[in-house]
Amino acid sequence: MAHRQRGSTQEPDDKTCVSCGRRMEWRAKWAANWAEVRYCSAACRRRGVTPTDQELEAKILSLLAAAPTIYPSDAARAVGGDDWSRLEEPARRAARRLVAAGEVQITQAGSVVDPSTAKGPFRIRRAR
Repeated sequence: MAHRQRGSTQEPDDKTCVSCGRRMEWRAKWAANWAEVRYCSAACRRRGVTPTDQELEAKILSLLAAAPTIYPSDAARAVGGDDWSRLEEPARRAARRLVAAGEVQITQAGSVVDPSTAKGPFRIRRAR
């Protein structure tokens, strides 16, 4: 396990939440079980990764096979049909998970941004 120096102690590297795809920084309260920590919050633990989430990931990748960039809402529309708006945030989470897997990049104004801190609309492109 990789570690980084913080102050006078060595702490393990950050992880990515398996549900939302955001970066989780090491916390002292997780010291005893950092290797088992998979979720950043109780909400992410409850939500998990559903079959719809997996379908959104697959749809993002298939849409990127036909276009250089897409919006998360493009995948939500393709999966959700007329009721696509409920899938907008799940599509953003799917994009963040794909970033963590090294499959795609998230951009704003043409520049790659950190998916854990990106606010507002963003585009998705294949990783370069």
